[in-house]
Amino acid sequence: MKRRAGVPVVLSLTLLAVLPAQAQRRHDPLNQTEINQLRDAMVEPDQRLKLYVTFARDRMTKLEQMRSDPKTTDRAHHTHDMLADFLAVYDELNDNVDMYVGRKDDIRKPLKLVIEADVEFQSKLRALKDAANTDAAESKQYEFLLSNAIDTLDASADDHRTTVTEVEQYVKHKKKTSREAK
Repeated sequence: MKRRAGVPVVLSLTLLAVLPAQAQRRHDPLNQTEINQLRDAMVEPDQRLKLYVTFARDRMTKLEQMRSDPKTTDRAHHTHDMLADFLAVYDELNDNVDMYVGRKDDIRKPLKLVIEADVEFQSKLRALKDAANTDAAESKQYEFLLSNAIDTLDASADDHRTTVTEVEQYVKHKKKTSREAK
């Protein structure tokens, strides 16, 4: 039997057969339409960041609707899953901000929308944390994830405000350099 890096070939082929099945079971917080929209907007930072804000807002709205629906069963489990989806989309938003900043794209306009959304999301997450109609046993099931989401939003909001200043500086420098070159 051939070995490749200490792993028998048969074993590595078995792993390759199992990995796609595991990948199919993994939940993607974005649906196919949203994925297509993001793919189409890859080279347009303004549009792409606006899409991420919209998708994060949609998750937050669905979470609020689910929590206010008296017919909802297993509210704690659904809250946990919906918070996880929101946080996954928000993390992707942050990754995209970092990518566009690294590329020195002018993302001042969409960053202003992101900062407005940060404030909105922070208040909604804090309202969820302070909800009077939640019993302790229920909130225990999503407490860690909610705290993580609040911490992420707090840190990201600060980063986004700092990033606006950085982007304004390099756009200003870029304009000055292009004027000097003429």
